[in-house]
Amino acid sequence: MTAGSPFPSETDLDPDTLQAAIDAPCHHIHIASAGCLSYYEDSAVEGRPLVLLHSINAAPSAMEMKPLFEHYRSRRPVYAPDLPGYGRSERGDRPYSPAMYADALLEFLAEVVKQPADIITFSLSAEFAARAVPLADDAITSLALLSPTGLSRRQPPSGKITDRLLSFFRLPVLGDGLYRLLTSRPSIRYFIGQAFTGPTPQDLLDYAHATAHQPGAKHAPFRFLSMKLFTPGAIEELYRPLQLPVLVLYDRDPNVKFDLLDELVAQRPNWQAERIQPTLGLPHWEQLAATVQALDRFWLQHR
Repeated sequence: MTAGSPFPSETDLDPDTLQAAIDAPCHHIHIASAGCLSYYEDSAVEGRPLVLLHSINAAPSAMEMKPLFEHYRSRRPVYAPDLPGYGRSERGDRPYSPAMYADALLEFLAEVVKQPADIITFSLSAEFAARAVPLADDAITSLALLSPTGLSRRQPPSGKITDRLLSFFRLPVLGDGLYRLLTSRPSIRYFIGQAFTGPTPQDLLDYAHATAHQPGAKHAPFRFLSMKLFTPGAIEELYRPLQLPVLVLYDRDPNVKFDLLDELVAQRPNWQAERIQPTLGLPHWEQLAATVQALDRFWLQHR
């Protein structure tokens, strides 16, 4: 660790120094698109595999998907990767992009899951999974999107604006100071707390703080904060062309709007939406029973 710095250098620690987010076997695989990818697996029972993809922000990890992993692990094979740049996965200073995350998912499905799978995404990972579908052949059988991005009338910036934002965040002193502020315990408690109608689980807060202070933890979040991981026009480029069954679970969300969801569902018969109330973006944490009931109905309908 550099003297006077609260963050370890990227060569100080290996992925296993961060405690496991889920009490399940944790494996690592090298993928061409993003280096070392960590994932949790419970494949002790037979059935169609289920892949759980966490969100993208300053401090996410597979911990976000823990309630669904624990619920389904005795019912079907379940996999929960730490997406590139997060959790126990490699966090190098690389050009993280929507295409890179889609490629990582495709490699994970081909190299680890190796059979058609249902996918549940959370927030921005919905866009990555939708981008991967046309290239996945039959590897993805359905998508369930929890509080997905890309359904708002307001479009994210692109081009030179995001380049300038990234340059700002990468300024050595200013960027590090901002990241330190965003990943402080009070900030993490505030931002995650916005997604809960009631008390915020302490284990989720603790793990978010721990994962945000690993070597190289700032690189992927800086791309996220620069808006480089969002796809402008996602509804037309990514969502509307999908042919496979899609379920959206949502309610109110302080960070994500669903302005175009009703119109999309009305126009595309393969899309369904169900409101899980009362929730603020994390239905699988606050209303697990209602969430899994909606998921099970969806999968039963399309078997």
